[in-house]
Amino acid sequence: MLTFSEICCGYDRVPVLQDISFSAQPGLLTGLVGINGCGKTTLLKTAAGLIAPCGGKILLGGQPVSGLKRKEFAQRVSYLPQNRPVPEISVELLAEHGRFPHLGFSRTLTDRDHAAVERALQLSGADKLRQRSVSRLSGGERQRAYLAMLLAQDTDVLLLDEPTAFLDIAQQFSLLELLRKLASQGKTILVVLHELAMAMKFCDRLAVLHDGRLAGFGPPEELWQQGIIDRTFGIVSRRVQNENETGFLFSPETH
Repeated sequence: MLTFSEICCGYDRVPVLQDISFSAQPGLLTGLVGINGCGKTTLLKTAAGLIAPCGGKILLGGQPVSGLKRKEFAQRVSYLPQNRPVPEISVELLAEHGRFPHLGFSRTLTDRDHAAVERALQLSGADKLRQRSVSRLSGGERQRAYLAMLLAQDTDVLLLDEPTAFLDIAQQFSLLELLRKLASQGKTILVVLHELAMAMKFCDRLAVLHDGRLAGFGPPEELWQQGIIDRTFGIVSRRVQNENETGFLFSPETH
């Protein structure tokens, strides 16, 4: 479990978010949503240890992450940022980088490491790209390559910042279904999603950020019923239902 306890975070001692408290639990896919510039990436970077909080604590399994050494943290938490370098290496070699926190001083991959890389390439859909250079991939292909690296790290906690960017609609569905499957296997997953409809459809819990605070946290249906979704995004939404599933339609707020 990854817990934010009264977190204050920002840049150069200027808070972007204050008093953020919620937990991303194993077995549930937790989405982080809000309008552009609300602090989603800032909070995820804080969880990943890239930004030190200016107040509060982040707990991993009930223990403060501040007490973990960097390698130990990387063995337990993996992070996929929005913006990444584009190295001149193969997709397979990039995926192997995900095993580095688990390697000894020799930096030699074991059979177990190779098996983890192969599984990650297969799960991410990057297996057919393995010999291609990352620098020569399309945006969607590159996204799958970096997802393979994240999955190869094989951590209990996964932090992903807009992983559906650059993917076509079918690939977005496939990725979010994969994240739900991983969550159901006991992973703790916190994912920033830009597409509200996708977040409402796939996430078990949503943390909604607005005006530097946590506007709401809970199942998407409950947040919608409380009006938190409409107020936060300045929209009018309605629930639609057919024989197989329930969804939401969104339209601009009218005055």
